[in-house]
Amino acid sequence: MPDRPPPVDGGPSPAGRRRVVVAGASGLIGGALVESLRAEGVEVTTLVRRPAEAPHEVEWLTSDAPLDPAVLAGAAAVVGLNGASIERLPWTRSYKSTLLWSRITPTRAIARAVRELGTDAPHFVSGSAVGYYGSEPGARLTEDAPRGDTFLADLCGEWEAAAYGAGDAAEVAVLRTAPVVHPEGVLKPILLLTKFGVSGPIGRGTQAWPWISLDDEVRGIRHVLDARLTGPVNLSGPTRATANDLGFALARRMNRPFLLRAPEWGMKLVLGTDATEAICTSDAYVVPERLQESGFVFRHPTVEDAVAAAVPAAS
Repeated sequence: MPDRPPPVDGGPSPAGRRRVVVAGASGLIGGALVESLRAEGVEVTTLVRRPAEAPHEVEWLTSDAPLDPAVLAGAAAVVGLNGASIERLPWTRSYKSTLLWSRITPTRAIARAVRELGTDAPHFVSGSAVGYYGSEPGARLTEDAPRGDTFLADLCGEWEAAAYGAGDAAEVAVLRTAPVVHPEGVLKPILLLTKFGVSGPIGRGTQAWPWISLDDEVRGIRHVLDARLTGPVNLSGPTRATANDLGFALARRMNRPFLLRAPEWGMKLVLGTDATEAICTSDAYVVPERLQESGFVFRHPTVEDAVAAAVPAAS
């Protein structure tokens, strides 16, 4: 099966339609998405991995029973955002298995239910990540760029293939999301270092780092839903930024120095090669081409804007 089917743009907006189903609503992005949808009067059903405690919740993945297609029937869309945190380090062999299982198993379950509904299935919007592209120094990575050859690229390839398992007749979009600039996202491991004045360049520091604000991440997902986009969609900020750009922006925001370099060899020793290459030293200029071509306008177009939106200025 190819990595992706050809994209499709357009179609009716789900605005005013009855319901959106969200899996992974307890996470940073999922929680913000649910809040955004409900604020505009959209009915949201959340899939939870525990006994349901409210009428809008449906228990799933707590037994061998498949997801009942009836849960999705009549919904405008189902959004799958499950996955253990990439930012949790180090990636031990056990945790790499968790990273894989926590994405592939829920995605396959949703894809199977979508496939069983056939022509009555909702728009399936599945998570993925910009890690799909691996490290490509100097390249401009649109949605047409090939998959990389890292552990994370392979994980994303399997994740997307699981979503496309919904069948050729299904409308499937995969969200290649960049690290989210938020205290509970990509900033989490470096906020404390910056606070105590011991942050600095990561590796050489000049590698391109994809990024996106939480606000634009949620707005981007809403845009994918409203425009009924299918195929891969890069959810990444429109302005190229380096690891140093992000680190400097955070240090300036917190009025702290940015001096102490973290050498690549040291990170590999502590974090492991896969995590270091995927998160810290990967060089990937990811371009949100499909978002912008379909009319999306970023609220935070630079990494400095995203940091300012996420972190209060030091007094």
